[in-house]
Amino acid sequence: MNEFLSFTVIGLVTGAAYAIAASGLVVTYTTSGVFNIAHGAIGMVMAYLYWQLVDAWHWPILLAAVFVVAVAAPLTGALVEFVLMRRSSDKGLAVTLVVTIALLVLMLFVALWVWGGNVKAAPAFFGHAGWHLTAKVFITWHETITILLAAGMALFLRLLLYRTRVGMAMRAVVDNRSLAALNGARPAWLGTFSWALGASTAALAGILIAPVLDNLSAIPLTFLVIYAYGAAILGRLRNLPLTFVGALILGLSYSYMVGYLPQNSFFDSTPIQGLRLSLPVVMLFVVLLVMKQGSIEGGRLRPWRESVAVPPLARSAGGYGLLVVAIAVVVQFLSAGDVVDVGIGVAYGIIVLSLVPLAGWGGQVSLCQMTFAGLGAFAMARVGGGSLLGLLAAMALAGAVGAVIALPALRLRGLYLALATFAFALLMDNMFFPTSVAFTYNGSVHVNRPSIFGMSFRADTSFVVFLAVVFALLAMLLLALRRGPFGRLLLAMKDSEAACATLGLSLTRTKLAVFTLSAAIAGLGGALFGAMSTQVGGLEFAAENSLPILLLAVIWGMATTSGALFGGISYSLVGTKLQALLPGIPNLQYAFTGLAGIGVGINPDGAVPMTVRILRARFGAGAPAEAPAPTSGRAPAPPSSGTPAWAPGGARVPSGAGAR
Repeated sequence: MNEFLSFTVIGLVTGAAYAIAASGLVVTYTTSGVFNIAHGAIGMVMAYLYWQLVDAWHWPILLAAVFVVAVAAPLTGALVEFVLMRRSSDKGLAVTLVVTIALLVLMLFVALWVWGGNVKAAPAFFGHAGWHLTAKVFITWHETITILLAAGMALFLRLLLYRTRVGMAMRAVVDNRSLAALNGARPAWLGTFSWALGASTAALAGILIAPVLDNLSAIPLTFLVIYAYGAAILGRLRNLPLTFVGALILGLSYSYMVGYLPQNSFFDSTPIQGLRLSLPVVMLFVVLLVMKQGSIEGGRLRPWRESVAVPPLARSAGGYGLLVVAIAVVVQFLSAGDVVDVGIGVAYGIIVLSLVPLAGWGGQVSLCQMTFAGLGAFAMARVGGGSLLGLLAAMALAGAVGAVIALPALRLRGLYLALATFAFALLMDNMFFPTSVAFTYNGSVHVNRPSIFGMSFRADTSFVVFLAVVFALLAMLLLALRRGPFGRLLLAMKDSEAACATLGLSLTRTKLAVFTLSAAIAGLGGALFGAMSTQVGGLEFAAENSLPILLLAVIWGMATTSGALFGGISYSLVGTKLQALLPGIPNLQYAFTGLAGIGVGINPDGAVPMTVRILRARFGAGAPAEAPAPTSGRAPAPPSSGTPAWAPGGARVPSGAGAR
C-alpha cells in the first residue's frame, strides 16, 4: 500500500506540473488563436534563468521564482507577441505555426549559447524538507506546492476567462477581432496580455519541473514540457478542467508504468524502456486520432501560395543539368573538408525536397522527416553493403513506415497532423533509435557508399557529383508529377478537401500516395547523408532536427524544388563555415534557421518565389508573377468553361499556386 501511495504522489506531482504547462498553452490558444509550439522552450529558458539567479548569483529562492514568473516571463511573452505574433497573426495558422517553431529553435540556441545546455539541477523550494503522509510515504514541500499551485492556477484561469470582463474580451478578440474592437475591446493590448500570461505559466512549469531532474539539459527540458500537449489537446485547447484532468491522468499513468513495469536488464534493453518515456507522446497521438476534427478551431492550415510558374521539361532539365556540371567543376577546386560540407548540404537538400510534394503542393505538414531519413540510413547500413540494393531498401523501409503513419493520419489535417507526426518522431526517438537494433546515442554505425553498375563513388568528389545527379533527377521527376494529373490533384486537396470530396476525388489514395512518396524521398536522403558522413548515429535524426528541415523548406520556398537545394546547402555551410568564423558561439545553424524562420511572418512565400517576382518585375521575363502557368502545351482554359482551375482534367493551375 505504501508503494502504491508513493507512486500516486509522484504521479500527482508530475501531472500537476503538466497541468500548469498545458493550462498556459490553452490560455494562449484560447485568447490569441495561436498554438505556441515554443511554449516548452519558453519554460526551458526561464528554468535556466531561475537556476542562474539562485545557484550562480545566490538570490533567495522565493525572490528568484517571483522575479522569473512575474517579471522576466511576462516581459518575454509580451515581447514575442509584439515583435513576432502581431505581424503574422493575420496570415493564417500555417505561418504562425512556422514562426513559433522558429522561436523554439532560436530559444534552443540561446540556452546552448548562454548556459551550454547542461547545468546541475535547480534547487527545490524548502530543499528536501517535507511531511509524512504515512510512516513510509514522505512528501516534500516542493511537491506539495506543485500540487497546490496547479489547482490554484486552474481555478484562477477559469475565473479569469469566464468570470471577468478582461477574460471575455480576450476570447471575443479571437472570435472576431474587428467586432470586439467596435465594442470597446483593445485587441493589441489583450493579445500582449494573453502571451505574457502564457509565458508566466510556462515559466512556472519549468521552475517546478527543473528540481526533479538530475541536471538541466536544454532539449530534454524543452520536450518535457511539450509532453503536456496531450493534456491540452484532450481539453480541446479550450476546456481548462478537462485539461487539468488529462494532465493528472498522464502523470499518474507515467508513475504507475515506471513503478510496476519490469525493471530487469532484459526489459530495459528492449523498447519497453522507451515505452515508459513515450507514454505522454502515445497519449497525444491517441487523443489526436480519437477526437473529432472540428474540436479545435482553425485546424486547417491556410496553404502557402507561392506564385512561381512550373518550368517546362526542357527548361528544368537544362537548369538541373547545368547544376550538376557546376557542382562537378566547383568541387575540383575545394578542399577535402569543403567537399564533404557541400555533399552533406546536397543530402540535406534531398531531405528538404521530400516536403515539396507533401507540404508545398499537398498542404500536409509533417514534423518527422528526419525520422524517415534515419530509417533510410538504418536500412542503408544494414542492407546491401553499399550497393544499389541498400538505396532501394532505404526508400522501401521509409516509404512503408510513411504509409503506415499516413493510415491513421488520413483523417487529420492542419494542426492535428503536424502534432501527430511530431509525436511519431518523439516516439521513434525513445523506442527505436536508442536501441542496439538501430543506432545508439553513445555510438554510431558505418554507412557504405554505393557502387552502382560497376561505378564506384568512394571518393568524396565523385560522390558529391552523384548526390547532385540524384537531386536533379528527383527534382525533375517531382516537377513532372506536378505538371500531370497527380500534381493538380495535390493542389486541389491543398485548396479545399471538401470540394475534392464533393467532386468524387479520392483523398484517401492521394494522401496515402503523397505520404509514401515523401517518406521514401526522405529515406533516400537519409541513406545518402549517412554515406556522405560515413558515420551516423541516432542523434543526427532526433525529432528536434525535423524542425529546422521544415523551416528551411518554408524559408526558401515550400513549393519550390530549387528552394530545397538552397535550404540544404545553407544549413550545412552555416553549421561549418560560419561556425568556424565564430567558434565562441555554438550551434549557429539553430540561430540561422530560427531568425530566418521568424522572417516567414513577413514573407510567407519564401526567398525563391520572392526573388523570381523581383526579377520578373525588373527584367519583364516570362509571364507575370500572378498569372497562372499552363501545365501542358495547351492554352489555359477560360474561366467560363465550367471546369474548376484545379480539377485533374483541367488545363491550368490556380493563380499563384505554382512551383519551381
